[in-house]
Amino acid sequence: MKQKQTTSHLTFTAAVVLMCLHAVPDAALPQAPEHDAGWAAPARAAAIPNPLANRPDAAAGGRKVFAERCSTCHGADGRGTTKAPDLASAGVQAQSDGALFWKISGGNTRRGMPSFSFLPPPQRWQLVLNLRALGKPPQAVAP
Repeated sequence: MKQKQTTSHLTFTAAVVLMCLHAVPDAALPQAPEHDAGWAAPARAAAIPNPLANRPDAAAGGRKVFAERCSTCHGADGRGTTKAPDLASAGVQAQSDGALFWKISGGNTRRGMPSFSFLPPPQRWQLVLNLRALGKPPQAVAP
């Protein structure tokens, strides 16, 4: 009887160890948070066009604001970190300029994104221009 209990205990212990070992690789890999499907701009906000859309020179200001305010969480290249998602992803890039402006302005406290409503509206629109630039492939430099 004692041998049967010892065998059962060893089998159980081995199973637990194997489950833990199997779980470690997934837990150890840094992953960007998943997209919050419930975080959508109201249709009225999403329909607002970017007043700086025809001013590509304004994107430089967006890069500066991004570096100062957004890169800590989204990464210097905007490709995401364990804190925040990839801003060049298809899901982000598919959103309208108005929707991105609304999200930048209000933040998402459920996911840890602060509101940037304290920034003047032109700076928030510049951030939207910068997000659009992140979604474009890098341009080749002529030799």
